[in-house]
Amino acid sequence: MDKVVPSAAEAVADVVDGVSLAVGGFGLSGVPNVLIDAVHRRGVGGLRVVSNNCGALDSGLAVLLAAGRIARVTGSYIGANREFARQYLAGELEVELIPQGTLAERLRAGGCGIPAFYTPAGVGTQVADGGLPWRYDGHGGVALASPPKEVRAFDGRDHVLEHGIRTDFALVRAARGDRHGNLVFNKAARNFNPLAAMAGKITVAEVEELVEPGALDPDAVHLPGVFVQRVVALTPEQAAHKGIEKRTTR
Repeated sequence: MDKVVPSAAEAVADVVDGVSLAVGGFGLSGVPNVLIDAVHRRGVGGLRVVSNNCGALDSGLAVLLAAGRIARVTGSYIGANREFARQYLAGELEVELIPQGTLAERLRAGGCGIPAFYTPAGVGTQVADGGLPWRYDGHGGVALASPPKEVRAFDGRDHVLEHGIRTDFALVRAARGDRHGNLVFNKAARNFNPLAAMAGKITVAEVEELVEPGALDPDAVHLPGVFVQRVVALTPEQAAHKGIEKRTTR
């Protein structure tokens, strides 16, 4: 039951070329930077990433993206990531952009063993009709477009069929965790981390504070340890390092 791994490097030692990764985080909140850096040091490439966004500034998944290690991204937000936009438009990166709530539910569904579900989000758009550019040809044309999806009416309203997401690995960051893998997330870090963790066949969690089993109130646990296979305890310095995406003063 003790799922603690001595180091991040050991925790991701079986991440190889071409695997799929569900990665938690929302902006700069709750991003598993230590695990991502460990994957980067492994030198693997051709990664297929599922995450709300693909890193911000020079941290998180932006590290892997800048190194050319990511082949495909399933996400909801590009934001101000210029390298992401450059690779996408140049045809170097395949991108599936989907509604944010749909992404969240696809991850949750995959973790719960639900193969697919219907949602009204995207009906009447290219999300349902197909034609979204997944990959450009580097010359302004579309090399690969999204296929049309099944649409079905419920109570007189159309809904589009979306498939649950399962990935080879999931990388997440929690504020607190015990040796059994039970996790607690802080504020916005809870947005996608629990869902990404559920979707991974092998889920690795870096935790800012490692506690002994029984120290966490069961009612306060956001993700039960059944979804987590490996836990990495961060050093105080690693736990304290938290970036600010847009610093403002007044």
